[in-house]
Amino acid sequence: MLGKIIELTNSYMDSMPKKERKKYGQFFTSMETARFMTSLYDVPVGKESITVLDAGAGSGILSCAFIEWAKQFDTVKKIQVTCYETDEKVLGLLRDNLRYCQEHSPQIIEYHIRTENYITSQYLDFNSLLGGESDPLKYDYVIGNPPYMKISKDAPEAAAMPEVCHGAPNMYFLFASMGLFNLKDNGEMVYIIPRSWTSGAYFRKFRQYFLTNGKLEYAHLFVSRNKVFDKEDILQETIIIKIRKTDVSPDQVNITSSKSSQDFDEITSLTVPYDLVVSGKDQYVYLVTDQKKVAVLEQLHQFHYTLPDIGVKMKTGLTVDFRSRDLLRDEEEVGAIPLFYAQHIKQGKVCFPIQKEHEYVVTDQRGLMQDNRNYLFVKRFTAKEEPRRFQCGIYLARNHPQYTKISTQNKINFIDGLLGEMSECLVYGLYVLFNSTLYDEYYRILNGSTQVNSTEVNSMPVPDMESIQEMGRTLMKTKDLSEKNCDRILEGYCG
Repeated sequence: MLGKIIELTNSYMDSMPKKERKKYGQFFTSMETARFMTSLYDVPVGKESITVLDAGAGSGILSCAFIEWAKQFDTVKKIQVTCYETDEKVLGLLRDNLRYCQEHSPQIIEYHIRTENYITSQYLDFNSLLGGESDPLKYDYVIGNPPYMKISKDAPEAAAMPEVCHGAPNMYFLFASMGLFNLKDNGEMVYIIPRSWTSGAYFRKFRQYFLTNGKLEYAHLFVSRNKVFDKEDILQETIIIKIRKTDVSPDQVNITSSKSSQDFDEITSLTVPYDLVVSGKDQYVYLVTDQKKVAVLEQLHQFHYTLPDIGVKMKTGLTVDFRSRDLLRDEEEVGAIPLFYAQHIKQGKVCFPIQKEHEYVVTDQRGLMQDNRNYLFVKRFTAKEEPRRFQCGIYLARNHPQYTKISTQNKINFIDGLLGEMSECLVYGLYVLFNSTLYDEYYRILNGSTQVNSTEVNSMPVPDMESIQEMGRTLMKTKDLSEKNCDRILEGYCG
């Protein structure tokens, strides 16, 4: 049955330019992925009638996969399917596919297609603005491949769900939030969504809502980013999650991985304590796939401080060079101050000058200048194939005594003291942490991207101030800035 639905969907995709489908954030689920997603649901014990919601249904692949899964249970006599879809171009295909499933299933299939906006049509219920008079329909199961679309913070959908929005919203996590809202208590939700929500400031409010009202039971990762959606060129890192609507945390989370959406027969599996996967006040989600990564989390989670807790903070470089071209200089002149780039970080140190273009800036804008004092510089961006995410350079103010002010390009981050200059031993100690294998691996678990995000770094667990300073003193004595030496020094503080 599902094979026929996929065949009809592929014909639609061939007739509809990708540019048109992209307007709706429309990327269709493969047959293998759809079947895998439905296999994650619990058997509907004792239920003769079950309900499922598929928001952003597209051609109905997931709805039909659900029907195919449910019809194997003799106890299930009736399946009620509700689909939301607003794209008029695909509505005809959706109706045809659901009708085909209805005609080829031994159960009674009832389907309802709703063409109103999934988010804005429910905002009164979601925000409890109807004084308890409304009784919105709730479902046993929710399944979804939501639209992947960034929207403005004042878009109607974002305005409808202020509880989960912060910064730049994306439709996918609005759909996920509403999907959880639409579940019955103890109901199950399976979604295929980007991994980006698992960390970062933009998704904090979403995580707080999502992981308070529901609990993560299962996550599946794809090793290859570009082999998740058939016939699509998608580089977004994508995961499949199963959430149960409950306030009781499970003891464990099952995390699996496969190379692509065609390799579900060859998956690796790991069972991890829930408190290790969902951790910290920001409820970051750590998706570990082997025992080595579990050990990394266990080692760092024994530390109970963050950088701000010990009086320092990572910040993003101040100068966006392409917006300040008239202020940039290739050579030093009266009134010019150094502008530090990622290229100035070399083998653990900050080297300046290096005869690079635009490595000076002439400005009186206070927002582009910082005091010439001790910092740890960290590159914001690295290439995917590079062996390390954290690439650091020690900057000491005494090496450039002729300057009272400096500037940093916004493609580097810097760690600064909150109340004044950091001591040299503290800078060296921070270098030990961020140049170690342990912290680099921890960040890769936390964030799947190649960008070092200051918000996430500021939430990472670190030792107490005195321990970090002692590490720094040890490093200053050895004068060996290698990763291997940093590992050796850090090992003495990791139990």
